[in-house]
Amino acid sequence: MPGFLLHQGATVLCFHAGQAQPAVTFPRVKVSGQPIVTQPTIYNISGCTLPPPPGANGPCVTGQWVTAATRVRAGGIPVLLQDSQAVCTPTGTGLNVVVTQVRVRGA
Repeated sequence: MPGFLLHQGATVLCFHAGQAQPAVTFPRVKVSGQPIVTQPTIYNISGCTLPPPPGANGPCVTGQWVTAATRVRAGGIPVLLQDSQAVCTPTGTGLNVVVTQVRVRGA
């Protein structure tokens, strides 16, 4: 099922409520006036509430996307979708796309 494209202004959180922001965007393609994000982009995370060792293995620092669109590309690179999956470092947990634009879908 197609999902909505991720853009710079999307609200993305780690599983422990840390705010995630893309390190780089793809400025040549915009949705809702903001650049989209492609798969190789790392997300920087701030405000993760997972405690550091020895209490846990947190906090989340970065997120790397492991799935993306299979049919939609920007500059030859798969774009990120609302249902794309990511893994955070060093915790191994994921990212949640909470809010994104709702006009452009991809698959």
